Amino acid sequence: MSSKKQVQPHAFNLPLVGVETHAHLDFPEFAEDLDQVLRRAAQTGIAWIGNIFLSPDAYQTHAPLLSQKTGLFFTLGVHPHEAVTVNEDVLADMEQLFREDDNLRAVGEIGLDFYRHRSPPDVQIKAFQNQLALTRDLELPVVIHSREAEEETLRILQDMGFKGRQLLWHCFGGSPDLAAKILAQGWHVSIPGTVTFPNNTNLREAVTKIPLSRMVLETDCPFLTPHPFRGKRNEPARMAYTAAEIAKLKGEGLEKIWTECAATAEKFFSLPA
Repeated sequence: MSSKKQVQPHAFNLPLVGVETHAHLDFPEFAEDLDQVLRRAAQTGIAWIGNIFLSPDAYQTHAPLLSQKTGLFFTLGVHPHEAVTVNEDVLADMEQLFREDDNLRAVGEIGLDFYRHRSPPDVQIKAFQNQLALTRDLELPVVIHSREAEEETLRILQDMGFKGRQLLWHCFGGSPDLAAKILAQGWHVSIPGTVTFPNNTNLREAVTKIPLSRMVLETDCPFLTPHPFRGKRNEPARMAYTAAEIAKLKGEGLEKIWTECAATAEKFFSLPA
């Protein structure tokens, strides 16, 4: 079916309270139409967007512009793909930026990615541990990236005493069993647009078991575009389709999913009311 026949995001008539917790608006894909992207997000009912900076350099390059936009908050962390870049200087730069900018609400996304192996596993582990130590020192929430490395990620987090801390498992795509392990640690789970894919049975089942008090929404844009726009550039407005699918899976009203996940995100990131 053509996307032209699909309900457009603004037609869901959602209240202006939504929180999109994970976007990469500093990526080149948004260089030409950022203001239009932000306008469509607001029209869809998104009040806050979390922009994820993947290095101190990315923050220093793009934060001045993004800081001028309303409704944006930031996180900062070195992605496991770039773990080879993490050294004492980078960690010191990160610490300084966090102490200078109150709009940096969490450390992340940080973690392990044993799927692409763009940095050696031992280097990833060390960079992850060093950034977790910084998170602990700063007393901030942390946003976790874990791909094909779930058990190792859980082990490191437990070894470093993160049980009960403010932790968000970004782009959750795992089984109900993995979700249960994360929830048992007192952590939160972020659901991306891949929940709209009919063959994503593990995630779709897991969503039915995750309470809204521990669930937030994200796009990870420009990636992971939900159905019916799969294959096109993702953007914050399309988070409405993710919320609509979760509502169907849980047998709940769409507005309830939208507002309660937003409330969970607001509390997690300490966003202004």
